[in-house]
Amino acid sequence: MLYLKKIIPFMLMLWLMPAMLVAQNNGQQQQSREELERRKKELQREIDEANEQLKETKKSTRESLGQLRALRDKITLRSRLINNINEEINFINGDINAAYRDVKTLQKDLDTLKAQYALLVVYAYKNRSSYDMLNFVFSAQSFNDAVKRFQYLKQYREYRRRQADNIVTTQDQLNRKIQNLESQRVKRSDALKTEQDQRSTLEVDKKEKDEVLSKLKGREKELVADINQRNKDAQKVQAAIRAVIRKEIEDARRKAIEEETARRKALEEKRRREEEARKAAALAAAEKAKAAAAAAANNNNTANNTPAPATPAPAPPVKTPEPTPEPEKATARTENVLEATPEALALSESFEANRGKLPWPVDAGNIIEHFGIHQHAVMEHIQVPSDGIVIATNKGGAVKSIFDGEVKSVVVMPGSGYVIIIRHGQYFTTYVRLQTTRVKKGDNVKTGQVIGTASTNDIENTGEVELQIWKGITKQNPEQWIRRR
Repeated sequence: MLYLKKIIPFMLMLWLMPAMLVAQNNGQQQQSREELERRKKELQREIDEANEQLKETKKSTRESLGQLRALRDKITLRSRLINNINEEINFINGDINAAYRDVKTLQKDLDTLKAQYALLVVYAYKNRSSYDMLNFVFSAQSFNDAVKRFQYLKQYREYRRRQADNIVTTQDQLNRKIQNLESQRVKRSDALKTEQDQRSTLEVDKKEKDEVLSKLKGREKELVADINQRNKDAQKVQAAIRAVIRKEIEDARRKAIEEETARRKALEEKRRREEEARKAAALAAAEKAKAAAAAAANNNNTANNTPAPATPAPAPPVKTPEPTPEPEKATARTENVLEATPEALALSESFEANRGKLPWPVDAGNIIEHFGIHQHAVMEHIQVPSDGIVIATNKGGAVKSIFDGEVKSVVVMPGSGYVIIIRHGQYFTTYVRLQTTRVKKGDNVKTGQVIGTASTNDIENTGEVELQIWKGITKQNPEQWIRRR
């Protein structure tokens, strides 16, 4: 009995495990399908944006880096879309195989049910006479046996009816499975056609990209000159940004020193006053003691007719207690002069808390130049540095602050348009290549507030804005701070 108690739960678990695994797999497949569909829509949206970007760049009379970038983006996105479609086809194939197995199983069950029902019909036909049935009942040896025979006949009729119902139900299930199988086959056919269409378009994009690349390589001297000029402009912008940040650091340090000096002076003045008060109190106590001693001596001399002593005994010196040093406050963060005030510290912490969730500085656009050193789009032997990310957007599109802060500088740089630097505690966001500006130095701005408009790239016929993020004098990768689209 004890053995059965131990083995029954184990057997029950083995019996339920396949159903649990099937339910889990179905849930995972459903989630994967939803993720595939979401990615498919997102990729299609990005492809549409790249097409619009390419359409704008083609308005120029000459091939440009913008055309090449847009074509490469399209190729990358379309390749991802093709992979997405192939994954969807794999899911459909799995559904078709499962449906085919179900159809086979149901067909086999249906054949078995029909065979069994045929035997029942044959038996019923052979025993169709009411006399034979009554004879079967009344030929029983006892009343109980007759009742059992009657119940048997009744159950037999019920079983035959259920068999007929099972045949009808199984046939309906089989028909639905066949319809689902055909639907999945049609769906797979459509997906395969879409995949073929995408591959054909991909080949066209690759051919166009190769043609643009070949023409751009023929203008190597012009491109090298453009690279050199952009590097010079970027160095000037970087120097201006570093100058503003260093000035902020020096101002904060000078302010901190002045506050510390004022605090020390106030503390010394307080100590001096306390010392003078203690000395005055000690002197007053000594004079009082001297007067009391003189009065006592006069009274004693009068009573005894003896001369009074010349001078009273001196009062003991009063010790001045040493001031107790103020306890230093423990800080969890590394001390930084840019976070010397509670407001600056809170702003820094809030900025850090939004890492990866900050909004884009433009409503619509895509990144055409990434942070760091990377190969040139045409001349792969040339390394191109980037202090931030360059975003292609609408010409004259609104540029917005990505976080609350204070405008520390608004300058015009040759080749870079307006440059706006906003401080957020120890962090700085810089917006380069602006056509116009709507803020001035000293303004407090909010997240999403329009601070200017994007400049226009006449060669590529698009708008551009460059976003840089600095932590002190250290450059950050903006793509790690703004949210993904």
